[in-house]
Amino acid sequence: MLPNRPLTGLTLLVVEDSRFASEAVRLLCLRSGARIRRADTVKAALRHLQTYRPGAVIVDMGLPDGDGAEVIATIARTTPRVPVILGTSGDPDRREAAMAAGADGFIVKPIESLAQFQQAILAALPPEARPGGLRLLPDDVIVPDHAALRDDLAHVAEVLTAADDTDAIDYIARFLAGVARSAHDQLLEDAATALARDKAQGEALALDLARISGMVQDRLAAVQGN
Repeated sequence: MLPNRPLTGLTLLVVEDSRFASEAVRLLCLRSGARIRRADTVKAALRHLQTYRPGAVIVDMGLPDGDGAEVIATIARTTPRVPVILGTSGDPDRREAAMAAGADGFIVKPIESLAQFQQAILAALPPEARPGGLRLLPDDVIVPDHAALRDDLAHVAEVLTAADDTDAIDYIARFLAGVARSAHDQLLEDAATALARDKAQGEALALDLARISGMVQDRLAAVQGN
């Protein structure tokens, strides 16, 4: 095993609905020697797990058709157990739910540090599966391609057309906050957080949705221009 590719031979399943976040994990796997598969829903993840057993799984805690904690609990109960199960979210408070469901660790989004990514997986591997010897910790930071961010923003714009539905609004707020955090877009994250807060407080959402729609369109235009 090459010291700068400590995850060589590992297959990782990332359960993540954001293309931008998934692309970051793909690049991290590429730099680490791991192979990657992706599922973007709870249903797709469970279908993957019926046909093969990955060496590690990273599960986003907020998925469009269910809670990531449910996926973690299901994977943790399987026999033989997947060696490494990690939860991930832009909300650090979701760590407790992930660990209670059976996760071996938790990574706070954005996942962009090569050292953090490798260490989170290596620390959860059984001792006999970890590479031996000294290893330099890389200080590389991964930046996904803007095409993946464009896909996420286009997805939000499409969901916004049906935003009268309660579940759709909850999903937009959660998904957009995660994408904004991964893209280091504080203004967009604040707008998503405000939408979630106003929704929880039963306030009118028309202004929130109009603001978010305009911001998403502005960012789509900027990304498409690059």
